[in-house]
Amino acid sequence: MNGFHGEYEATVDAKGRFLLPGGLKKQLPEGEGRFILNRGFEKCLTLYPIKSWELIIAKISQLNDFDPKVRQFRRQFLGGATEVELDSAGRLLLPSSLKEFADLTKDIVVAAAIDRFEIWDATKYKQLFDDFSSEAFSNLAHEVMSGVNKTENPEKS
Repeated sequence: MNGFHGEYEATVDAKGRFLLPGGLKKQLPEGEGRFILNRGFEKCLTLYPIKSWELIIAKISQLNDFDPKVRQFRRQFLGGATEVELDSAGRLLLPSSLKEFADLTKDIVVAAAIDRFEIWDATKYKQLFDDFSSEAFSNLAHEVMSGVNKTENPEKS
């Protein structure tokens, strides 16, 4: 997998469903219509294609059950996990408890996050970028990317 990309606007209907955007749908493996929907680390939801979720569960299942931090993490992380499936019209249903957690009402943004998608209230998602200056982003990029694939450039030594 090369990773998902893009951000897509969608609208939640009165029944709590939204149409999976076409641009996002094209990135999924053929016939993929099952997902795990869960609370995100921020006030958003995370939508995992089943294959991505299985890789995470494999890692979590290897953690030490005797460690209280592991047990707390599992409770927090797995507690809201809900399997959802595209209906015949290509919509996903957002369970009310998860919708409430992320403060989702009508307008949402579905944003790619490499092997999963985040679902945000559209106003809150826009605010993330409005509140973050280009200088702050540059500093963050430098900090988190400085150790990734570091190659020595002999001309700069």
